[in-house]
Amino acid sequence: TTSASRPAGAPHDNLRGARYFPTAAAPEGKETSPLAIHPIHDRLRQLGLTAMAAEWTPPQTPPDVTALPFAERFGFLVEAEWAARDRRGMQRRLHAAPRRVTATPEDVDWQTPRGLPRPTLQQLWRSQWVVDHQTVLVTGPTGVGKTYLLCALGHAACRHRYPVTDLRVPRWLGEAAVAKATGQWLPWLQRLRRWDLLLLDDWGLSPFTVEESHDLFEVLDDRYQVRATAIAGQVPVDQWATLFPDATVGEAILDRLVHQAIRLPLTGESMRKVLASAGRSGTTDPTPTG
Repeated sequence: TTSASRPAGAPHDNLRGARYFPTAAAPEGKETSPLAIHPIHDRLRQLGLTAMAAEWTPPQTPPDVTALPFAERFGFLVEAEWAARDRRGMQRRLHAAPRRVTATPEDVDWQTPRGLPRPTLQQLWRSQWVVDHQTVLVTGPTGVGKTYLLCALGHAACRHRYPVTDLRVPRWLGEAAVAKATGQWLPWLQRLRRWDLLLLDDWGLSPFTVEESHDLFEVLDDRYQVRATAIAGQVPVDQWATLFPDATVGEAILDRLVHQAIRLPLTGESMRKVLASAGRSGTTDPTPTG
């Protein structure tokens, strides 16, 4: 059937066999909303469809199969595709961040006194510090919620589309030793470098060896002012120098970590103890703790 003999508005096959409806005459006075044009162009570029964005010209008249202009109908499709890809990306980022990055900012417990600086944390949830390649240091006694807070920071960064990985320092140093022994040290460093945010938990559980200190320096020097890092540990920051047997290497590490860092020193009792006491009294709060 030729275009001349096909009834106006009838469906037909395009070159790929898909079915669609050609544009019919628009009702008099009906115009494409200018608000629908620019978001479509922007979204197409965000989806990587740059050629489509460059060629995009909204039609002057809407199809007769819907009351909406074509640009607005197509905008809904583009928005749905963008939202679906964004959700898939979020799931990939959460899956790539091991352990407990599913802790969320909304679930942080503000009721238990722990010295949580609410304005600072609300600012950190926006993840601008990740963009600025800053460092966050979370310290405090056992069970006060350092790990949960660290992972909530990671979850917030995932929401803002930043790849995150979460590692326990003792296990991480063991992986570094294996990588060096198997000749995979440089590839291992490169893999760490790709993460926009590196979460290091259980910092300073025991003093570092000379070799571990050098390994830490290599990793942290790679990330300095290039990627963001967050560290959680029991030892107060002003005592970190005692963790390094080589004062020169320790000073170099601390110089990259401490001076421009955002510090979150937590206080109070162990949340495990608080929850256990609440459970015995029958007043357990089901909300996850921070």
